[in-house]
Amino acid sequence: MNSPRHFLQFKDLTRAELDYIFARTRWIKDQFKAYQQYWPLTDRTLVMIFEKASTRTRLSFEAGMHQLGGSAIYLNTRDSQLGRGEPVEDAAQVISRMSDIVMIRTFEQSIIERFASNSRVPVINGLTNEYHPCQILADIYTFIEHRGSIEGKTVAWIGDSNNVCNTWLQAAEVFNFNVHVSTPPGYEVEPERAGLYGTDHYEEFADPMEAAKGADLVTTDVWTSMGFEAENEERRRDFADWQVDLDMMKVAAKDAVFMHCLPAHRGEEVAAEVIDGPQSVVWDEAENRLHTQKALMEFLLLGHISVE
Repeated sequence: MNSPRHFLQFKDLTRAELDYIFARTRWIKDQFKAYQQYWPLTDRTLVMIFEKASTRTRLSFEAGMHQLGGSAIYLNTRDSQLGRGEPVEDAAQVISRMSDIVMIRTFEQSIIERFASNSRVPVINGLTNEYHPCQILADIYTFIEHRGSIEGKTVAWIGDSNNVCNTWLQAAEVFNFNVHVSTPPGYEVEPERAGLYGTDHYEEFADPMEAAKGADLVTTDVWTSMGFEAENEERRRDFADWQVDLDMMKVAAKDAVFMHCLPAHRGEEVAAEVIDGPQSVVWDEAENRLHTQKALMEFLLLGHISVE
């Protein structure tokens, strides 16, 4: 039995494999828009394990699997033995014998790594404290749709150096673009946690306006990520100067786009005029979670396929 391919960090796939997935995304999305049935995963089952709740992750994976002809099963750790102390390794052995592919949204990256090492089927990271690779898959595809290749471009990350930021930094190494990161003091990038081994593709800025200057894409996330709610008031004070507003977008490139993984808090990390303005592509970005993840699941289960 061949070892399954997993998608636990962005750099788990090569540039060539990601380019292929983006090409498949375009084709699969076109079929969806034309109401053309495409069921390559008939009789395949996706198990979705949620330790952290989500709207977009559940909807995009569940709808996506159905649209590919398969079925999806939702498991919450509160309602399963995983939440009652069953070892992750044992759960992986059982779940992977009853399904074809697994998506996990959890806390520590080590949990998903342990699960994958004991799984007979592909495992996808739906989000961990450290990484959010499916989000950046959708974000880069959205940029390509609107502006073409991201190679050599500049992405400005404004705010907390969280799991989404870490994944942008990994993606920059794979696709050869630059990330300007600006965080408040005390919230800087931790290269080891981000899985980075060099600084060739990112630069840190104390001033968020400097980070945004000339950027082709400006992006941010909530100031308080899931699991850090106790720090909410402290973070609101610390991040007060790190809002993406119209002034910040004006110093970015003329045709810069704005992204946000959602949910967003208008008036905090982003001004309403930006997220609801003409440079915002957040709704395309959200929709593309569906299509990129369909292409990802197809690749992990079927490998390269050719369509006439």
